Amino acid sequence: MPLPLIRSTRNPLLSSQLQHAIDNKTKPPGSLGVLEALAAQIGLIQQTLEPELRQPAIIVFAGDHGVVAEGISAFPQSVTWQMVENFLAQGAAINVFARQNGCALQVVDAGVNHEFGERAGLLDRKLGNGTANFAREPAMSASCCASALAHGMDIVDRLEGNVIGFGEMGIGNTTAAAALMHRLTGVPLAQCVGAGTGLSQDGILHKQQVIDAALRRHADATEPLQILAAVGGFEIAMMAGAMLKAAERRMVLLIDGFIVTSALLVAARLQPAILDYCVFSHCSDENGHQRMLEHLGAKALLNLDLRLGEGTGCALAMPLLHAAVNFLCTMATFGSAQVSEKSA
Repeated sequence: MPLPLIRSTRNPLLSSQLQHAIDNKTKPPGSLGVLEALAAQIGLIQQTLEPELRQPAIIVFAGDHGVVAEGISAFPQSVTWQMVENFLAQGAAINVFARQNGCALQVVDAGVNHEFGERAGLLDRKLGNGTANFAREPAMSASCCASALAHGMDIVDRLEGNVIGFGEMGIGNTTAAAALMHRLTGVPLAQCVGAGTGLSQDGILHKQQVIDAALRRHADATEPLQILAAVGGFEIAMMAGAMLKAAERRMVLLIDGFIVTSALLVAARLQPAILDYCVFSHCSDENGHQRMLEHLGAKALLNLDLRLGEGTGCALAMPLLHAAVNFLCTMATFGSAQVSEKSA
């Protein structure tokens, strides 16, 4: 399966022009802090001095995980489909925040252990009723993993906007994300494993032991897609494909928390230039996310101790993207406002 070709946004001439435009606004240089870097990044993504944000969308990918049979979650697997129903009923946090901040919301059934039937607002891309238990066997076959990537690419190819946020739902998916993180980054496993939906310290230790044994079972999985198939999730694989296609289309990628970033770890190993297109909405309170960000050389916009998922961090970061673009495009310059510049 051919992967999208992602080109770096690096453009020294445009970068210099963007910095001049930012510095020429009626403010001391650098005084808008992170917003200035964000404005320049979006300008480079769109290859323009006058970027715009069109029809931002957040896509929530949902899938179940066979590894829950190992007792690694504080909640039963049924919560996955129940939360999808909550999304469709407009009752979840992501519904509230997406609506508040003008983001269209799409929910994708990547592989939930439940039959929803045809539903408004739900895109059926089900690859199975959850992955296999990766503590005993690969989570999915190589062909199934390829199908998940392809579905993710196709979903993004149909979007009309130029900003996409990624969210997820899947009981057990912090276990898959921690396994991916450890194998892809080499960060010690204990620093990758957290409480997820609320495990006790004993539960966290058990989760770590399950992942450790599983990774030894899948020791021959060393390439990114092999690792993804061995211990990933349908929703994680679909997100990775969606991210690759979004970057190829020069969209702004809003990255949520721990699980979404685990999908990005895979995508970045396949196409490193994808990181040029990524805006990291927040640093999750889930153990391991800060180390993921450090591994990627990334800095998050927000630090609110969030650990919900669903794409909530993406929705909450949208006003900052609007602020960055709006000051670049509409704020007065020293010349237009007839304000004296710094004399020395």
